[in-house]
Amino acid sequence: MHGAHSHNYLNHEKGLWSWLTTLDHKRIGILYMISVFIFFFIGGIFAMLIRWELFNSGSSDPAMYNQYMTFHGAIMVFMVIIPGIPAFLGNFFLPLQIGAADVAFPRLNLLSWYCLMVGAAVAFFSLFASGADTGWTFYTPYSIQTDTGTIWLVTGAFIMGFSSILTGLNFIVTTHKLRAPGMTFWKMPLFVWSLYSTAILQVLATPVLGITLLLLVAERILGIGIFDPRLGGDPVLFQHFFWFYSHPAVYIMILPAMGIVSELISTYSRKTIFGYKAIALSSVGIAAVSFFVWGHHMFVSGQSEIAGIIFSFITMLVGVPTAIKTFNWVATLYKGSIRFDTPLLYALGFIFLFTIGGVTGIILATIGTNVHFHDTYFVVAHFHYVMVGGTLMAIMGGVYHWFPKMFGRIVDDGMARITFVLIFVGFNVTFFPQFVLGAMGMPRRYADYPVAYEALNKISSIGSWTIGLGFLFALFVIIHALKRGEKAGDNPWGAMTLEWQTSSPPPHENFKKQPVVTAGPYEYR
Repeated sequence: MHGAHSHNYLNHEKGLWSWLTTLDHKRIGILYMISVFIFFFIGGIFAMLIRWELFNSGSSDPAMYNQYMTFHGAIMVFMVIIPGIPAFLGNFFLPLQIGAADVAFPRLNLLSWYCLMVGAAVAFFSLFASGADTGWTFYTPYSIQTDTGTIWLVTGAFIMGFSSILTGLNFIVTTHKLRAPGMTFWKMPLFVWSLYSTAILQVLATPVLGITLLLLVAERILGIGIFDPRLGGDPVLFQHFFWFYSHPAVYIMILPAMGIVSELISTYSRKTIFGYKAIALSSVGIAAVSFFVWGHHMFVSGQSEIAGIIFSFITMLVGVPTAIKTFNWVATLYKGSIRFDTPLLYALGFIFLFTIGGVTGIILATIGTNVHFHDTYFVVAHFHYVMVGGTLMAIMGGVYHWFPKMFGRIVDDGMARITFVLIFVGFNVTFFPQFVLGAMGMPRRYADYPVAYEALNKISSIGSWTIGLGFLFALFVIIHALKRGEKAGDNPWGAMTLEWQTSSPPPHENFKKQPVVTAGPYEYR
């Protein structure tokens, strides 16, 4: 860039080609944002179709229902929640928050976006080729035998895994090598800590899933007998491999969300975050413990009693670092000068919903109750309270919080609050009744159910349409802000972290001159 002509990244070069070949981490973050929003919209349509099917008892088309369910799960997990925060907000703000000009490997960064797009294209091909009906977990032996397009969907997920690995690798090196002068690890923003912990999980856990999916495809095409009992294979082995990745994956989805919540709580209560080191280290702690809990998905699969007890105990242990974060957030809010702007509402929504998700997680970690609740709607409700109540609340809060920095415009706070009310109320109306349904014994993944469950299912479906309305309105609010929002100053929230010390939107190289860090990220006076 030439001194006087330092444009920001939005107006730097025009044209689609300049975006598709960009090496600027901010533009790549925007590419991820657009992709994830589109995938979220498609995944949401499948969610609506599921709730439409379950509105009344009596099933119209069980085979179609299985496909809706599979695609809703696969799209939301592999294309929305896993890449959601790290690839989109992380890509944009990690270099800004540590005072770097870009990530360590800009070309690798662009490649990781292409991996996501190619993988998604291959997965969507299965939609149109022959559908897929295994559920997003691809459990054997059914996934080996079904004649639907499982191979395409699994191959797509395999390719998307590379996106996750490359992003994680990039973030680890960036965090170690490119911090601004004076920024020690104990002066990094908590969002950076959470992305760093997530990156470790992405690099260590994702290859296990990749190999597992590769074995599944090999099993289908070549019949080698790893998972197929007729050939001496073991279908339960697939579950061990799958959950060894997919339980850490839950934390790939939730750790960055916790990082965003730490930023929001400190900024909007104008207070130094309470227990900074404890929150930072609890991120690393969650990442470490998450590798040893996969067996709690398999309490009823015939593992030994001693294995069950150990997994149950370690699973409850995850509650400790999670609780540390939650109590520290509440302590930060205590006696703060709180501004109830929309981002804080989403952060408070996160704490409320995630706490319900966490407490029900302890219930499911208890073997006695797990055996009763296993594969019922109780698990569906628990999972969504953690994932949607957690990750999506944080994404929304993060988008509203950082929107002025990304696009130089302010979102209309009145309209944004309405999106929060619709999504928060709709969410609880959708998923709270599912705890009751699960306790009553309604199994999940079924297209039909007895009439006794109908009333609660109707309530749940109405709630889901409320969420849909909330997200559509949120899209309108964001487009409105892009076109008509008032110009944002460099630091509209009065935040302390580095990304607010540069212009909005940031220049192509992020900072006019290299920032030097002298204080911690949350030192409000």
